[in-house]
Amino acid sequence: MSLLRESPSLDLRSLIDQGYEIRIEDNYLVMGHVPFLNASGVVEFGELISELLVSGTETLRPDPHTVYFTGVPHDTQGRPLVKIIAGVMSQVLTPTLTAATFLSSKPPIGYYSDYHAKMTQYAKMIWGWAQAVDPDVTARTYRPVIVNESDSVFEYLDSASSRAGITELTRRLARGPVAVIGLGGTGSYLLDLLVKTPVEQIHLWDSDVFSAHNAFRAPGAASVIDLNARPLKVDYYTTIYSKMRRGIFPHPQRIEEENVSELAGMSFVFVCMDAGPSKRVIVEYLISKGIPFIDTGMGVQRQGDALGGVVRVTTSAEGQHAHVLNRVSFADEQHDEYDRNIQIAELNSLNATMAVIKWKKLMGFYLDHEKELHSTYTVSGNFFANSENSE
Repeated sequence: MSLLRESPSLDLRSLIDQGYEIRIEDNYLVMGHVPFLNASGVVEFGELISELLVSGTETLRPDPHTVYFTGVPHDTQGRPLVKIIAGVMSQVLTPTLTAATFLSSKPPIGYYSDYHAKMTQYAKMIWGWAQAVDPDVTARTYRPVIVNESDSVFEYLDSASSRAGITELTRRLARGPVAVIGLGGTGSYLLDLLVKTPVEQIHLWDSDVFSAHNAFRAPGAASVIDLNARPLKVDYYTTIYSKMRRGIFPHPQRIEEENVSELAGMSFVFVCMDAGPSKRVIVEYLISKGIPFIDTGMGVQRQGDALGGVVRVTTSAEGQHAHVLNRVSFADEQHDEYDRNIQIAELNSLNATMAVIKWKKLMGFYLDHEKELHSTYTVSGNFFANSENSE
């Protein structure tokens, strides 16, 4: 969905109507063809880039007040515009946008009222010096605004990434397809994190109905109406998260030996299911096909009058899988308190978070000095342990 195509906010519409070349690229508002003087006094053209905050199809008040620029603007004496240049650097914002300077000019009231005020003010501070050399240069070209249909999987802009300045890092997660096998407690929390990344496709496998005991160890809040409808888990979660993004594919069946080949096209798999023969089938298949995966699990026991336990994440990636069969349990654990549906949503959430963090490390989003392939968290001692470090 493009803010420039569907009911643009008044500030964006005003920029278009006044002839500025604007576009939205990876959650940044970009103004192109802004004239500036280089160090030699020659007129060049650059692009102003601002984080874009939106709510639905309406822009919010700009925050922060700063912008990026793809050039280094100078005055007519060949001096950099130090009054507005807060930093000179080469910062990759998107694959097609690299900033050369970071500009800061806060208005007297402390903020810009809208994006028209912000972008035009910066443009004029840069553009004015270029006009002193060539009065005919302008940023108001009145060229047609070409709106490209976004390839984003999201129904609205991911302004969180652009606001934090991590859009380029977030793009590293735009891969797929990715599978989540099992939407019990851990699988549901994992999905809640995964849908907020630009993964192209998310495939869900689970054959169970979403019931009351699931609601107490799942993100969000299911209503009585939801539970009375007895939806399948894959349908329940697809309905919820399709409000935010596209590319979610529900598969209302268990993965077993007869259909494990359906995982052949996955680029990554999260295994979030109970121990048992089916898990062994899945793990051995993924290893044989060289498909990277993360297996999640936990063991919870009653210890006196309280619960203790260990949360585990085991990773198989890039041929590093010799440890997996020794670290993952495949035996049914009939005496595990977890299988009695004790409400431990916080451990499910932690297990999911550990898995997603490790996946993001594999994708290059987070630093990974340890390169661990097996991690555990022990509740009673409140400590994490890493092992099976990859080469």
